Amino acid sequence: MVNMNSGVLRFFVGLLAILSIALCPPVVAAESDGDSTTPAAPINDGPYLYRQNDSTIIALYLCEDSLVVDTTYAVGGEYHVLGLCFDTGTEYIVPADGFPVRPHTYSGVSRVFAISDIHGEYEYMVEILRNGGVVDSALHWAMEDGHLVIVGDIFDRGDMVTECLWMLFRLEQEAEREGGAVHVLLGNHEQMVINGDDRYVHDKYLKGIAARARVRHEDLYGPNMVLGQWLRSRHTVITINDVLYVHGGLSPLMVDSGWTAAMMNDAVRKFLGINSVQYRFDEAARLVYGSLGPLWYRGYWEASEGRYELATDSVIDRVLDFYGVSSIAVGHTNQDSLMVHRAGRVFGVDVLYEDLGSLQGLLWQEGHFYRVEGDGKRELLR
Repeated sequence: MVNMNSGVLRFFVGLLAILSIALCPPVVAAESDGDSTTPAAPINDGPYLYRQNDSTIIALYLCEDSLVVDTTYAVGGEYHVLGLCFDTGTEYIVPADGFPVRPHTYSGVSRVFAISDIHGEYEYMVEILRNGGVVDSALHWAMEDGHLVIVGDIFDRGDMVTECLWMLFRLEQEAEREGGAVHVLLGNHEQMVINGDDRYVHDKYLKGIAARARVRHEDLYGPNMVLGQWLRSRHTVITINDVLYVHGGLSPLMVDSGWTAAMMNDAVRKFLGINSVQYRFDEAARLVYGSLGPLWYRGYWEASEGRYELATDSVIDRVLDFYGVSSIAVGHTNQDSLMVHRAGRVFGVDVLYEDLGSLQGLLWQEGHFYRVEGDGKRELLR
């Protein structure tokens, strides 16, 4: 916990600072549909870190249903934040100067491991990363100079979104020290949450930290919040070793419109948090966030009546040629199992983890693709 012994005065000063960013009326938690005689499990969540100024971060936690607000200060150009609630075993290091936008094209990478559509299922994520050789038994980076790609959709549905985000935040720094990299790509559910669409947000987050702190859920990922700043530095499209990774897919419209990967990455970041009036009158925003954009397109797998047809092999070849890659790995569209599609042109990484009992990973190594199951078993795909 960050400076959990701070004085009462500092506690209330910090609390008032957090409340000052709330521009909405109180969030009222809905009544439970369950047995009213059964008490709900206490909620633990956080940290959510608010950059109050250039040298001060206010940390917001919910611990055993109690709102905790505390302050930490930059030391030597960075902030050190300990633990989730009362766990002081993990240290998160937050750079004082924010998060740079990394390159979106890489070559000569020895090993690439990709998973997608985690949706707050922390235990499934930990299992596949450990058994896939990405992390060790203590959940620290173990892939040396390899790259991990999260092909979008950490948010929504599950109840351990915050734990997933902070683990990947930490692994990114550990990987960089070893010459590797972690790429957290933006998916449609990142866009939805940051833009205020809470249809799929687990009740834990709406009834917990948002209600207790009296803030909008999306404001926990706003431009002055550490996780919000980190997410706004993420890409939508990356290329590693002749393979393109994107959450939904790249439609022929993106090719016809001349949209490069760099243009898409810049536009998706720019429009995170856009309001409905801006969206209504901005053609670029409607394109990248629409059904033919990289976050939502499903045309490799199915048609969408009135929106797009099923992509033919020749259309997919045109997309591959335009972006200069041999194949595309996508999430977003559920597969019974991680699969190779269209004669190796497309890989589907989003799997029905509830049916399978685990996530699955796509491993690229020495020119070959493998399906990695939750228990670590590998199967050659191409």
